[in-house]
Amino acid sequence: MIAYAVRVIAKALVTFLAIVTLVFFFTRITGNPIDYVIGQGITQEDRALLMTYFGLDQPLWLQYLRFLRAFVDGEFGLSFVERRPVTEIVADRLWPSLQLLGSGLALTLLLSIPLGIVAAIERKSWIGNAVMSFAFIGYAIPNFVLATFLILIFAYWLNWLPVVGNGTALHFIMPTITLSGVMIAALTRFTRNAMLDVLGQDYMRTARAKGLSERQGLFKHGLRNASITILSVIGLQVAGLAASGNVVVEAIFAWPGIGDLLVRSAIQRDYPVLQFGVIAVSVAVLTVNALVDIAYAYADPRIRLARA
Repeated sequence: MIAYAVRVIAKALVTFLAIVTLVFFFTRITGNPIDYVIGQGITQEDRALLMTYFGLDQPLWLQYLRFLRAFVDGEFGLSFVERRPVTEIVADRLWPSLQLLGSGLALTLLLSIPLGIVAAIERKSWIGNAVMSFAFIGYAIPNFVLATFLILIFAYWLNWLPVVGNGTALHFIMPTITLSGVMIAALTRFTRNAMLDVLGQDYMRTARAKGLSERQGLFKHGLRNASITILSVIGLQVAGLAASGNVVVEAIFAWPGIGDLLVRSAIQRDYPVLQFGVIAVSVAVLTVNALVDIAYAYADPRIRLARA
């Protein structure tokens, strides 16, 4: 198990180095940020001073080495726009995004897995059909459409919930529902299909023949064997959200998260903030993927034994 985890972490580190390199070079193909930030009313002398101050007058390979050295000394530079350390700017935005991601994931797990199990057990009754109808409808509604309906109903007509910001617990309700809507629908469907696949297996019939109760067989054997599929879907969903999949939600509800920061930085060509923000998101995605891979091996010993 330890050897398998080490291989997973090593692959993540190699992927991280490739992402760092791509981020550095791709952020520089859109033009000089000084021309965008300062505008046209600057003299050539002042422009040269700013280029020297931000290190943009150096050869590209020296800028790249300087960028790599930042991972050792922790100095990722100053924002071209806000003139503040980029670590402070990203840190200010990271926690609200993690809060929204955590609340959305918690609501997804709380609803989708039980609903998927119920849909599998009651697949021939109206309960199972109702759950699957809910899942199909939820999967077909884009998050921005759901957000619009929630705002119209609960903020405009009923005046129950606030729309902008993250100041109170009430601010979390509509963004969390919007963020988790499609995830709940997708994970419910995958959980149902995975449970249907394992409920007909020979080991489930053997467990019943040995006198194991339906509840014990369902959770001890059925859910654990279905967890590979469930973990895959959860990993993909969390990775997608961590990779700024919640930008639309943050924009609609004026949520001060990292997704909104990345969009603004890309538009303003704020290289240091954009680079560090993308790298922070990449670390989150790689961490989630590594944890899911390790969870695979824990849930199914055949995976780690096959690669031992």
